[in-house]
Amino acid sequence: MLEEAEEIGRRARRARLRLGMPQADLAAALNKTQGWVSKMERGLIEIDRVSLLNLLASELHVHPNDLIGRPYQSSPSENQWQVAAVSILRELRRYDLTPVFEGTPRPSRDLWRELTRLHRLRDAAANVAILRVLPDLLREARALAEVSAGHECEEAYAVYAVACKFAHTAAHALGHPELVAMAAERAAWSARLSGDPLMPALADWMRVWDMWATADWADSLDLSDKALASIQDRYDRGELPALRMWGALQLRAAVAAARANRAGDAEDRIGDARDAANRMSSYQGPPVYDRHSVTFSPGNVQIHAISVALENGDQAKALAIHRRTSPDVVASLPNSRQGHHHMDLARAWLWDGSRDRALASLETAERIAPQLVRNHPIARSTLRSIVHAERAATREKLRRMSDRFHLDG
Repeated sequence: MLEEAEEIGRRARRARLRLGMPQADLAAALNKTQGWVSKMERGLIEIDRVSLLNLLASELHVHPNDLIGRPYQSSPSENQWQVAAVSILRELRRYDLTPVFEGTPRPSRDLWRELTRLHRLRDAAANVAILRVLPDLLREARALAEVSAGHECEEAYAVYAVACKFAHTAAHALGHPELVAMAAERAAWSARLSGDPLMPALADWMRVWDMWATADWADSLDLSDKALASIQDRYDRGELPALRMWGALQLRAAVAAARANRAGDAEDRIGDARDAANRMSSYQGPPVYDRHSVTFSPGNVQIHAISVALENGDQAKALAIHRRTSPDVVASLPNSRQGHHHMDLARAWLWDGSRDRALASLETAERIAPQLVRNHPIARSTLRSIVHAERAATREKLRRMSDRFHLDG
């Protein structure tokens, strides 16, 4: 794994040389020293923040996956998800052609039940299983839209949009940029046809995430605000789906603001999300199915506050928030969110100088959401940092012991 950091540095160096860019120019663009760039290119510095990785890739005009070698090399059995990804891409490419579907598609209420299954898989961070289900579901939803009219046709497009959202999330987790981009495009297309007033905001929520890959923080914030404005009236009326969507958009915008070095804006948006969560907690009315599949709750706000503190480089604040957070709140979250949270804690403990706690947090993250964590560049970077530090500490212990034993004599 330590060679992985060296390979990332070599890829960065090759990309820089292709552009004829001096180290000093890259350093200035990254707000780093030339010495930092030199060490990074030699694999001596870990890129331990998504914002830094994305900014580096943007300045070198490559995709972040091109730098980190993602999708990562795995065994043949673990690579089978790419077969499903190709099938999904085929369905998304032919979105405006007559669907190829034998028989009669099921009514939309049955397709929504299929999506409930995908919700459970998402919560478990079972991204490979999600991709295997999606080709048939996308095909059937598109076929239903073709043969139906009115509300049923709109519901078919709504199912199609949410299925694209699941493809988008899984593709992000596994590292498939082409599927990420096309899923977002098709979600926006089908959202407009769905008749669901919140569905376009869901598509914008997806696009905000995609803008991070090119470090377009300002654009991602503008798009967040556009989406928030589009559902503001429904949020003001206290409609539960709008409360969820509004809060989820604010959390995504908070991370973007932190990565843009707008700490005050990030904190304000965490506060706005907390207000939305409080309004959800006090909601009185019949249960409302989360058809948009957005994970939002008071616990989600709390762990995003920790993420924002880390994006701002303040691990002390992140750990202080963690200490104030009830373990029950975290345990109530889906495995996918818990996995991200414990990855964040691993990074915070590492930056705070506690490698044992960092490793324990990383092990917890892997146990809860193994597919997510093993494929996450920051989890891998954190583990490499721990391994490197342990090796260095062991070498120093052996040197001191050798001195005591006078082995050099």
